[in-house]
Amino acid sequence: MKKTVVNSKERQKQSILTDNLWKVMFNVSWPAIIAMVLYGLNSILDAIFVGQFMGEVALAGVSVAYPLAQISVAFGSLVGGGAGAVLSIALGKQDQKTQEKLMSNVNLISLLITVLYMIITLLFSKQLLTLMGGSGEALAFGDAYFKATIWGSFFWIYGLAGNLIVRAEGKMKSAAVMMATGLAVNAIANYILMGVFNFGVVGAAWGTNIGMLVYTLIGWFYFGKGFSTFKTKMLSLSWDKEIGTTIIRLGLPALIMSFMSLIQAVLVFNALAKYGTTADIAFYGVVYRIFTFLMTPIFGLMRALQPVIGINYGARQYDRVISSYKIFALSAMLLTLPFWIISMISPDSILGLMLVNQVFAATQLGYFRIYMAILPPLSIIFMAMTLFPSIGKGKPAALIGITRQLVFYVPVMLFLPGIVGVSGIYYGSFVIDAVIVVWTAMMVRKEFNLLRTQAQEISLTI
Repeated sequence: MKKTVVNSKERQKQSILTDNLWKVMFNVSWPAIIAMVLYGLNSILDAIFVGQFMGEVALAGVSVAYPLAQISVAFGSLVGGGAGAVLSIALGKQDQKTQEKLMSNVNLISLLITVLYMIITLLFSKQLLTLMGGSGEALAFGDAYFKATIWGSFFWIYGLAGNLIVRAEGKMKSAAVMMATGLAVNAIANYILMGVFNFGVVGAAWGTNIGMLVYTLIGWFYFGKGFSTFKTKMLSLSWDKEIGTTIIRLGLPALIMSFMSLIQAVLVFNALAKYGTTADIAFYGVVYRIFTFLMTPIFGLMRALQPVIGINYGARQYDRVISSYKIFALSAMLLTLPFWIISMISPDSILGLMLVNQVFAATQLGYFRIYMAILPPLSIIFMAMTLFPSIGKGKPAALIGITRQLVFYVPVMLFLPGIVGVSGIYYGSFVIDAVIVVWTAMMVRKEFNLLRTQAQEISLTI
């Protein structure tokens, strides 16, 4: 069995290093896309079940709590994204020492983060939800949902981290199977807890927790039984300063991006609470979930790109790094077009999945369309968020996230809704993302010039 695993590992690695990049993109990305779509369905399932069984006020409460619950996902991205980047580069360099020490560092970091997260969020749950703009009955629903998710936070963090590491090996099919199993359990648990036992929003949260538990257990089995393409000490806890700090440094852009999104959510929900109604909060919550779900193909390609760039960069094949980015960004753009067209042509049919039996006003459908309009070009930003950490440069990716949220979103969301009302949230979001797309494209072009220079220097020394 070990020999088969090693042969599989070498085939995967050699494919990434030598095969046609369009072929590589297809082979590694379709399972990753399926995996991310399945992961995105977790949040959609909660909203659908809450909307169907509980109604608009409960959906508003869960919508307010949802960005806070995603903090644990952000920490999972920090650990898994950073560890995945470290692993891909180590595979490209054939660095066995780093590969063997990786999981023990991941275990320790995940455990420490979970403990800190649980203490802070359990103590300040209601205050955080109030900060998000929650009030009245919606606040009560949101608090019940959020607290239930906190108890399962370790599985949210570790399950995602482990899956990202599997993807960093280039084993997207395995990652997709793990995720699909967790989603199936989540859907069944949600229906039983909400539809049969009437546990309400708490049932929705625990359904997700149970799905994440199964997701994590499968990951433990995968690493513990030697299915990974590198040696692991699955049950050990240790801290290697170089590996641990590199995991955090390369995973930091993903965490910053998530926290910046949380800041965005705070500003948006407070603006909605101030200038809109509970119905406006529920509507935005649904729009945001649909938008995030429609981006999951981009997220899938983003995750698939990471090992392709990391392994080629580690092997000093810089021309393939550049070509990989272009191919994946274009593919992501084309892949989102069908979903984008459907959402633009028939928005009410999509919105009606969560806001049941509601007739949508023309202004609401207009808000939905303008919010979705920027979707295809966003692949430029998200592929760049993978490119920079995968070549050992976390700062540019972090800068993109910080600039998008703090430099643009904070002033726009503080002042524009006060001038034009709720519409300012949707139009402001579109303009901000359009500006960031152009700026990111310029940063990527500059990095490509540096990589081409390095490639020329290598060719001169051969």
